Amino acid sequence: MDRRRFIATTLAAAAAGAAVTTTSAGAAPLPGRGRPLFLGTYTSEPGGGTGIGLATYDETTGRITGAGTLAGVLDPSYLAAHPSGQTLYCVNERSPGTVTAVALSPDGAHRVLGTRGTGGDGPCHLSVHPSGRWLLSANYTSGSVAVHPIEESGALGERTDLVKHSEPAPGPGQQGPRAHQIVTSPDGRHVLAVDLGTDTVYTYRLDTGAGTLRPVTRVTLRAGAGPRHLAFHPSGCFAYVANELDNTVVACAYDATTGRLTPGEPQSTGTPPGLTNYPAQPLVTRDGRFAYVANRGHNSLARYAVERDGAQLRLLGTTPAGGDFPRHLAFSPAQRLLFVSNQRSGSVSVFRVDEGTGELTLTGEPFAAPMAVCALPL
Repeated sequence: MDRRRFIATTLAAAAAGAAVTTTSAGAAPLPGRGRPLFLGTYTSEPGGGTGIGLATYDETTGRITGAGTLAGVLDPSYLAAHPSGQTLYCVNERSPGTVTAVALSPDGAHRVLGTRGTGGDGPCHLSVHPSGRWLLSANYTSGSVAVHPIEESGALGERTDLVKHSEPAPGPGQQGPRAHQIVTSPDGRHVLAVDLGTDTVYTYRLDTGAGTLRPVTRVTLRAGAGPRHLAFHPSGCFAYVANELDNTVVACAYDATTGRLTPGEPQSTGTPPGLTNYPAQPLVTRDGRFAYVANRGHNSLARYAVERDGAQLRLLGTTPAGGDFPRHLAFSPAQRLLFVSNQRSGSVSVFRVDEGTGELTLTGEPFAAPMAVCALPL
């Protein structure tokens, strides 16, 4: 069967509610044999995967064991789980863009629940609202953000809103808005969308009854910064923005009442002068003492001490990422481990996190995963 026919057949089965799990090593892992790990990839790129990667990991050793693929899910480049842990969501980074819901099963027989259009092109990020009732997604190519209702089953309903970033004008070298992330603030009162193309972070208020976004405020960083992703301090009073284009990180004060960010001074990512580097995912430990940023180009993880109750980052140094082009970082639920998705080397590195110093220690050889661009440990 040719690839196009295979994909069409698989998606038809998924739409009918059939399980589409395939494994490369026999049966899926049983409960108690490691914690689940899901891997995002590009299916339309040479060297990419064939769907959502399935694996387990040992929280003591950090060892990853492959368990096959949820096949037929196209370009699942970013993953997020429902607060219940029973449903997985992914973007399908294509044109037109879609998002897919997957029912998770303890025995590994995961099942695609369906796919919905995002109303834009190239969705690259999504998150679940803390209420568990709404899925938020960011369409990178078309510079817009979308909202979908989440049904009791975990499946997605028809889109309830779509907002395009039309102002301000694109930054230097940009052809238009490029929405790269959408997240809910820790207090749950606001939704923030980070747009690389307009150098702007937009704040919205989500109507949790209607599923619509109302613009509240916005802050524009310096021209050409290219903000990609942000991560909140656990206090909810500060957020740290990784700027992809000018190779900096900015600590921002966050006003929970107005939803406004106030940027501080840009800071170094720890990379040598003159080296082309594209900072990607920032992370903050749950105790608020340390922050990390993935450096694509330098192939390292910058480590910061968080000072002044969250208002300041102090660079402590960098750690080799264990692979090429570290695109995404994720903690295990207990934050004893940090997973790094290395896109160009097709691997996932696992680091042990020192709770006292924030230092990172590679646990072993990276796990081979085709064009790994996202790792979601549960």
